[in-house]
Order: sequence, then C-alpha cells, then structure tokens
Amino acid sequence: MKLDNRLQVEINEIVQETATIKRFTLVQTNKSALPAFSPGSHIILFLNGRGGELERRYSLVGDPDRRGNYQIAVKLHEKSSGGSSYLHNKAQIGDILQISFPKNYFPLSFQARHHVFIAAGIGITPFLSMMRECKEQGASFELHYSTKTIDDCAFHSYLKKEYPQHTQFYFTKQENRINTTILLDQYIGTHVYLCGPAGFTSSFSRAAAIIGYPNASIHYEYFSTPTMFKPRSFILELTNGSFLTVPAEKSTLDVLLEAGYPVPHSCKVGHCGTCELSILEGEAEHNDSFLSTKQKESQACFLPCVSRSKTKTLKVDYSYK
Repeated sequence: MKLDNRLQVEINEIVQETATIKRFTLVQTNKSALPAFSPGSHIILFLNGRGGELERRYSLVGDPDRRGNYQIAVKLHEKSSGGSSYLHNKAQIGDILQISFPKNYFPLSFQARHHVFIAAGIGITPFLSMMRECKEQGASFELHYSTKTIDDCAFHSYLKKEYPQHTQFYFTKQENRINTTILLDQYIGTHVYLCGPAGFTSSFSRAAAIIGYPNASIHYEYFSTPTMFKPRSFILELTNGSFLTVPAEKSTLDVLLEAGYPVPHSCKVGHCGTCELSILEGEAEHNDSFLSTKQKESQACFLPCVSRSKTKTLKVDYSYK
C-alpha cells in the first residue's frame, strides 16, 4: 500500500539476535510484493516521537530476491532518542509501521576486482546483502567484523555457516582487536567498504587513503550524522537578506526547514548531495562523504545536513523562497 510515497507494513516476526540487537521482518499490510532493492540499500522508518515524527534509517539485511518481506536489524542504543527504544521495548508482532521506498547510497562497485568489507557492531547490516550478491556472482570478497565479545556479534552463526572462508571475527574484549593492517597487501583494484561508529569508519578511511587507495575505492556509510568535530554555533546568511542562527545542537538543514525555508533533501547524513547549497561568503566545515576533496577545498558549496561553518557567518545562495 502506497501512502504519500510511503509503504504501510506490518511487523511479521521479531528475532533477538543478541542482547541488544533485534531483527524485524516486515510485510506489506495488503500482502503484496515489496519493491525490489539492491545490495546495500536501506529504508527509513517513520515513527511517532515526543517532538513529532522521527526518521530512522536501517539497512535491509534480507535477500533482495525475496520480495515478500523486508528484514532490518536494530541495535538498542543507550542514549536512544526514541527509535531503537521504541522498536526494542514497545514494538510487537502485528504493529503497523510506515516506511520509505528502498534507497541505496552504499552500492557495490562493479569495477572492483576484490571487495573488502569492514564492519563494527551493527555496521554489519549492509554487508549481509552485499556478501550474498558477491557469492551469487562469484565475486572475490572478504569480511572483517569487530564486536566487543562473541555474544555481541550479530549473525555470528549465519556468517560462520555461509561464509566460513571469507569472514574474520575480532573481539576487542578478548585481546583480538581489529586494526588497519588488514588494508595492506590487498589486490590492485580492491575496493574497501566501511560501516560502524564514526570514529571507527574515519580511522579506517584515513588509513586507506594514506596507504594509497584511490578515493573512488573507499566507500563508507553513516546512519546518523557524523560527529567528527565539536559543533559550534554560527550565523547563516541567505541571499534574501535573512539571518538565521544555527545552534551547536542543530544541523544547518534543520534550522532552514524549521524557519520555513524548504530545501530538497534525502539521506540527512551527508551521503547523497541532494541538499547542496552554494557558498557566497565564508568557509564551510565539511563533514560529508559526498563532495570530492577538490570540491571541499574550493569552498564553492556545502551540504547543510551535516556540514557547518568555520567562520562566524556563512552566506549561501538560497533561491527556493
């Protein structure tokens, strides 16, 4: 069922994968087939929260060829603002949810000669469908998966059964810590895919760049706004003469939207480039993974969903209103 570009689904099954991770199976309320998706895709869940509607992104972990259901895995966060807390503590089989159509900002590269997947914690989720695709296509790949302990390792039995020759586990509390040396001695043409906490992802991304991987061969995905820098407030000046204060706790995009200035947007984590705005004066602090290094250095544009300002005032070309 389509509701304003949304799908209405019902929770069909809930499986406790680890103490803090649950897997949910979702089916359309009218029992029809769900839209096809490609490996690495995610959906957005629209949930009711205290401050209004919440949007939460989750990778599709099921088989793309089985369109009767979608499967997502959700980690209960200690400081949940409502999404994972609701799904872990209140959601029941039979509950009706609204979701987006699948989107994919983290696809497999068809040019890669070898795929290296590196995951931490719940970051394993996008790689489940990607590894399935690699296996079916006979592609060369390997997985490096880090968690605190084996008990925190979601899909451990599944991975050992399906990919015993491709998977290496790392358990940090058992003196088996993952490190960036796994990026060394890889084949020419290898592509690296990273998913996990921002610090984990950025450290491996920097290491890959230092080793010499081309930027186009390093892929990573965030499901929440990256927090690599301590945010500071600044003034956003628009070409219509308006000035908006962007406080430290809000994104530039959210300030624009709340002030009634519509900006096309999609991923909200600096990955798709939909919300790009041109810079007229000032210097942006780029936190996105969409713009190239040259584009960032040129200071010609920025992504307001995650990026901010290095200067007290940032003037942008706003032409929507």
